[in-house]
Amino acid sequence: MGVDKTPDKTPAAPAKTPISEAEWRLHTYEPAISRHPERQEVFQTTSGDDLRPAYGPGTFDDQVGWPGAPPFRRGVHPTMYRSRHWTMRQYAGFGDAKRSNERYRYLLGQGQTGLSVAFDLPTQMGLDSDAEAALGEVGRVGVAIDSIDDVETLFDGIDLERVSTSFTINSTASTVLAMYIAVANQRGLDAAKLRGTVQNDILKEYIARGTYIYPPRPSMRLVTDLFAFCTEHTPRFNTVSISGYHIREAGSTAAQELAFTIANGLTYVEAALAVGLELEAFAPRLAFFFNVHNDFFEEIAKFRAARQLWAELMAERFGATSDRARMLRFHAQVAGSTLTAQQPQNNVVRVALQALAAVLGGTQSLHTNAMDEALALPTEETARTALRTQQIIAHETGVANVADPLGGSYLVESLTDGLICKARELIAEIDDLGGMVNAIEEGLPQREIDNAAYATQQAIERGEQIVVGVNDFLSDSEDPPELHQPDPEIESQQRQRLAERRAARPPEALQRTLAGLRRSASSDANVMAAIFDAVKAKATIGEISTVLAEVFGTYSPNR
Repeated sequence: MGVDKTPDKTPAAPAKTPISEAEWRLHTYEPAISRHPERQEVFQTTSGDDLRPAYGPGTFDDQVGWPGAPPFRRGVHPTMYRSRHWTMRQYAGFGDAKRSNERYRYLLGQGQTGLSVAFDLPTQMGLDSDAEAALGEVGRVGVAIDSIDDVETLFDGIDLERVSTSFTINSTASTVLAMYIAVANQRGLDAAKLRGTVQNDILKEYIARGTYIYPPRPSMRLVTDLFAFCTEHTPRFNTVSISGYHIREAGSTAAQELAFTIANGLTYVEAALAVGLELEAFAPRLAFFFNVHNDFFEEIAKFRAARQLWAELMAERFGATSDRARMLRFHAQVAGSTLTAQQPQNNVVRVALQALAAVLGGTQSLHTNAMDEALALPTEETARTALRTQQIIAHETGVANVADPLGGSYLVESLTDGLICKARELIAEIDDLGGMVNAIEEGLPQREIDNAAYATQQAIERGEQIVVGVNDFLSDSEDPPELHQPDPEIESQQRQRLAERRAARPPEALQRTLAGLRRSASSDANVMAAIFDAVKAKATIGEISTVLAEVFGTYSPNR
């Protein structure tokens, strides 16, 4: 039977003229809500942006660009995850170096693709494990590191040239990274091949977290000295992870997290340029670290806004022209502050949705929290489930098959534009105070975060903001999960090892290198070389920090 090729004589339907938003509201939306009132009078993001009931053409600038092209709103790579999935980098560390090494090797065996080291509070604060102030904290919230010997044990059996390693460390970042490089040298490895990130973001410690030692200005010197050292010796290592994560954990809104993080980044660029570093040499090694909170679409928009805002400001303020110098790459971690001790199984759902938002927002690496982390350090089982969450998103959902799958969403594009505007306003306030260091000393970001955190807590207590299992949808009885139990002997064992290692050191070499460190810190020299010499002589984190504190002083926010 032949095909009928007779032309279709049916007249085409006339094209419909799109109705305006005002017309839609008048003729469709208002009648609907008169019949079925909305759940609440106003819907807002955490940053206070009112959410329209719907978004359509004309509500945002549709010139949003393409993935992999400036201003990188839609992603830093043209193909995003079609080429390679994000790095699955689970944050881990507890007890001593041997126990943490066992956990790292377990996670790598389960398919983790990068390491992220959690340090205990004494290590973060520049205290040795036998310091009086360290009592009760050794190995509690991360791994205890006293000397290069601990770092050697921490990475025993792990190929440092093949695994990318992230260090969440700030005040003592220079010392820890020097130990890592020295261990690589001991193994005969090429330091230029080492890959990873050292957080080294001291500004957010003054704003939101508190693990500082020295005043802001000498601390900024340590940051830029590390920039210069790594540019020469470890060019594949990210020299700072500019962190909004802890700002958000302290209670900020998404807009505040974005603004204060970008402002910190601009401050590091200014400081590096002031000491003579070349923009195109260090800017490509700047990395960022963001929180992933509960407001699903706002979080996706925040990541897109961060990329565009950074690209624009790097060009506007510093004349950056290359893509690599303007490109914002970031690690994301789901929000620990949203995990609940009540009904902890619910945290699996929270983590999955937050992780999905990070992927849809274009993260380069991701950590997913375990369900029991509101109660204790994760067990092997809950850590594995957290990792499996990422693997399910990567391999089973299809969201990694298209770059920026929500690009062009009326809602997401509008939220992206709104966050950029709010962040620019906050950054302008910081500029008016003379920059972020001055703003910190004036207490501007701290006040903004405190006010936002207080408003959120009030909303929860009044029942205006529902936290499932906490202020609504309660359970009469819950079976507590099996929790990780820290070994009570860890602290005494770590102190004993430290005493033995101190006794075995050549005292002359140690004292010579510490004296060299004091001279270096007292001059305009880059202190990284002197720190490197000290760690090779087996100086401890506490000894190195003490020398620097004698020269730089210590910081108290009440002074």
